[in-house]
Amino acid sequence: MNESRQNNRFIKKHTGIKRLFYATTYSWNGLRSALKNEAAFRQEFLVFIIFTVFTFLFDVTAIERIALISSLLMVLILELVNSAIECVVDRVGMDWHPLSGRAKDYGSLAVLLGLVIAAGIWIGILY
Repeated sequence: MNESRQNNRFIKKHTGIKRLFYATTYSWNGLRSALKNEAAFRQEFLVFIIFTVFTFLFDVTAIERIALISSLLMVLILELVNSAIECVVDRVGMDWHPLSGRAKDYGSLAVLLGLVIAAGIWIGILY
């Protein structure tokens, strides 16, 4: 067993309510960091807030409202995954490499496809 894995065996992990507290803290830190550092996430988050409010003004069923809001959440999730990929790739090195470019392109494509799906859901339900 390599040394780093061996040392990880002795790290005490949080369990129960304490684990939930730390997980929530990490998630909150992630949201704050994304809003501070990621312009695309800020824009999509603003759209999410505005459009979510609008869903309560539309004459749609509860299931349709859930689909509308969920499609917006999907875009936010995909943007966060894309940003995480970019952070890791940039952390590894700023030198251009075809695999680094592909990783970033795949993340960007995932966001684009999420936006297309969300637009389709919104158009389909509201039209």
